[in-house]
Amino acid sequence: MTRLAQLAAVAGAIAVVVACRNPIAGGDRVAAGTWGGTSIRLEVTAQGATIEYDCAHGTIDEPLVTDRDGRFTLAGTHVREHGGPIRQDEQPDRHPARYQGQLTGDTLRLTVMLTDLQQNVGTFTLMRGVTGRVFKCL
Repeated sequence: MTRLAQLAAVAGAIAVVVACRNPIAGGDRVAAGTWGGTSIRLEVTAQGATIEYDCAHGTIDEPLVTDRDGRFTLAGTHVREHGGPIRQDEQPDRHPARYQGQLTGDTLRLTVMLTDLQQNVGTFTLMRGVTGRVFKCL
């Protein structure tokens, strides 16, 4: 085998290993644990995440796996809350949501969109290991 053929074989093997590292999108998982910022706290698990906002809560119902650029788009729910008492027969103000994010080191930028209403809830900047500052509705 010539030197060029050997190098091509090694390069091919490396490409297969890199491609198999994450067959979903070629990126990484967002680290499990607490991520927080102003008006938001995110608890990431292997299965997805739970979210607390000042006056809402939600879920991301898929593993938080990024593409090669650190981006993701995932499905979940968003439930609006309100101040005051909750009636016994009150139905939660639940909406399907799209969570778009970009992970850069220990910083996560997250945009939340209610897909049924085409309403942008907001964009949040979260830091890994930070509890976040959430003030629930009164």
